Amino acid sequence: MNWQERIHTDPEILVGKPVIKGTRLAVELILERLADGWTEQQLFDSYPRLTREDLQAIHAYVYDCLQDGLLIANPRKSA
Repeated sequence: MNWQERIHTDPEILVGKPVIKGTRLAVELILERLADGWTEQQLFDSYPRLTREDLQAIHAYVYDCLQDGLLIANPRKSA
């Protein structure tokens, strides 16, 4: 999967956060929903423009970031 075909950054869109091309759906938002326990079907129902290929691209993007050492564990501090 070539995630670059589906994910991009633009300083004019969400302050340059990675988004699904043609949308304002941030990779971060989708990952947050998945981390909160949302199912793929809930994502598709809530974000009708999101596709399975978009989700696959998000996974490939995160994998590449991990491979490149761009993601560093920084646990959230509980309040």
